[in-house]
Amino acid sequence: MAHSFRFLDDIAVADLAFEAEGDSVVELFRAATEALLETLADPATVAVIWEREIVQVSEDLADLLFEWLSDLVYWKDAAGVVFHDADLSMVCEGTAWTLVAVLRGAPVDPTTQTLRSDVKGVTKHLYEVKQRGAGWYAQVVVDV
Repeated sequence: MAHSFRFLDDIAVADLAFEAEGDSVVELFRAATEALLETLADPATVAVIWEREIVQVSEDLADLLFEWLSDLVYWKDAAGVVFHDADLSMVCEGTAWTLVAVLRGAPVDPTTQTLRSDVKGVTKHLYEVKQRGAGWYAQVVVDV
């Protein structure tokens, strides 16, 4: 499976925007996750000494992605961490999607980590999730 993301410089002047694409729903979520992690810090500079399992369920994929990305921002603030990676899987049963993720990282340490933007939240401004042909697409704007 393949996924990708790119930052959009011309979408939101005061905020940060990115688009994510994937061959499948789970690949879309992986791309959006990587984009948000890269927004916060260079994951290669973040150790793995903190871990949290997160499970979310929703019948709406757009709501599920929004809540998942918002959870990343929540844990950044609540635990004072930035992230190395997130292993995630998704299952659809009937009309409900279940996301199971293991989020890994470390407490913020500017002496060892390359920190980037302090994201305050994920916004609904220009937010969209949709299927494009055989793949999936999302556009996300975050408040920095």
